Amino acid sequence: MEGIAKGRIVHYVLTESNAGYITNRRVPGVGHGKSWPAGSQAHVGNPAVTGEHVPAMIVEVFMAEGCVNLQCFLDGNDSFWATSRMFDEKEKIPGTWHWIEGA
Repeated sequence: MEGIAKGRIVHYVLTESNAGYITNRRVPGVGHGKSWPAGSQAHVGNPAVTGEHVPAMIVEVFMAEGCVNLQCFLDGNDSFWATSRMFDEKEKIPGTWHWIEGA
């Protein structure tokens, strides 16, 4: 596949399962006036939404055409590792990646 390489930034489409996992591991209210033990690291951020396109960096490329591992950048202080994800030219199917729209 032309242009596919480690370090490239693409978009990943969150699945319902991805969005639920990300949102459920976050601690509501931390950083917004609620206390958290000193020195602790809490996952915080806005809720993830099914079908949301998030920026992601390709961290591994596999032999299969368009199959990659991604580190997804979220609207919060955490990230999401999406493994063995395939390319989708139509840019709509949850669980797939595509080139950034308009790029």
